[in-house]
This record gives sequence, structure tokens and C-alpha cells, in this order.
Amino acid sequence: MKTLTPLAASQYCSFRLGDLFLGISVEAVQEVIRTQVMTKVPLSDPCVSGLVNLRGQIVTALSLRRRFGMEPKYPKPPMNIVISNPDGAISLLVDEIGDVMTIEQDYFESVPETFDPRYKSLLEGVFKLDGSLLLLLNLEEAIRTSE
Repeated sequence: MKTLTPLAASQYCSFRLGDLFLGISVEAVQEVIRTQVMTKVPLSDPCVSGLVNLRGQIVTALSLRRRFGMEPKYPKPPMNIVISNPDGAISLLVDEIGDVMTIEQDYFESVPETFDPRYKSLLEGVFKLDGSLLLLLNLEEAIRTSE
């Protein structure tokens, strides 16, 4: 009798951005921290909210609200998801941190054609969950700034 091996499951750090429920792989997350004091960067890309001193390491903080074309004001002080990047750490400012979720890969689908075109390039796909969709953030696109 042949036994079936289950499809691999992966873990995702979930967060909220306006009405969107998003996630990124926990492997990319360095840490999650509360609001930090930021130093503004004149003449920078509009998505760059500023620089954060994270225990002596200077980290660029990017506004995902601006990246998604939302109102730039956060409803409450934003949370920081610090991600590891080959060029150094980057902080993604989000509305609210969710849970770490373990999701089977068979729930993964490509971004639906009916989805808002402004968001499509920022997403890798979606996970169908009970009663909601977890949108998988395309980190490469999300952290891209204008040259």
C-alpha cells in the first residue's frame, strides 16, 4: 500500500494594511518591533518614511501604505517588520501585526484576474483560508525604490 506524503507547509508572518490581510515568509523576517523614532530623508523616494537606528544599525523604513497607494497616515503608530535583505535590513511599516501562520502549499493560488491592478505586481499570490484570503507580499517589488 502506497502512503501519500502531505504537501509541504510553510510559515508566514501575517499583518494588516488597511483592509488587506497580507503575509510574508517568516524566513525573511529578522524581527518585529514597535514604532521607532525616524529621521526623515530629504529628496528620497516617497515610500521611504525615514531611517531608524536599530541597536546601532541604520535601517531604511518603507511605508507599505504608500507602496499600495493608500492614505499615508497610519490609523495608529505603525509596527515595523524588519526583513533581511542582501543589501542590509529594511523595515516595512504596517498597520498591525498578526500571527505566524502555518499554511499548506495546496491552498496557494495565483493572484486573481479581478484583483485591483495597482496591487498585482506587489503580490506573489494568495492563500485561500476559511473566510479570508492571505495575500502573499512580493518582497522584491515591495522594497524597490525609484533610482
